[in-house]
Amino acid sequence: MNNSDEIDNGIHHGTGNGIDDNVAAELARLRDSIDNIDAAVVHMLAERFKCTQQVGHLKARHQLPPADPGREASQIARLRQLAENAKLDPAFAEKLLNFIIAEVIRHHETIAAGEDQA
Repeated sequence: MNNSDEIDNGIHHGTGNGIDDNVAAELARLRDSIDNIDAAVVHMLAERFKCTQQVGHLKARHQLPPADPGREASQIARLRQLAENAKLDPAFAEKLLNFIIAEVIRHHETIAAGEDQA
């Protein structure tokens, strides 16, 4: 294999593989941006869960239920509107938020069970 046939970030480039060097470079650039966005999403979710953990402890200390259907419905409506404004499928945004909310409620239930034992 010569240098023109090397693989870079999973992209074959150079002669013999059908992908133009300019196309390969553009794919690499876009994928680098996607990787950066993915990292930011993970860090934002981590920060969000730090906050929801604090909410869970506050709810548990004051014997509040782990779920808050009114708040959840409001958040879903708000996120659907944000998604529409951002040209993102609102149904996808709702599914994502429902997944996150389910995980938050699970955490709150675990926290409440631990507070009951304390």
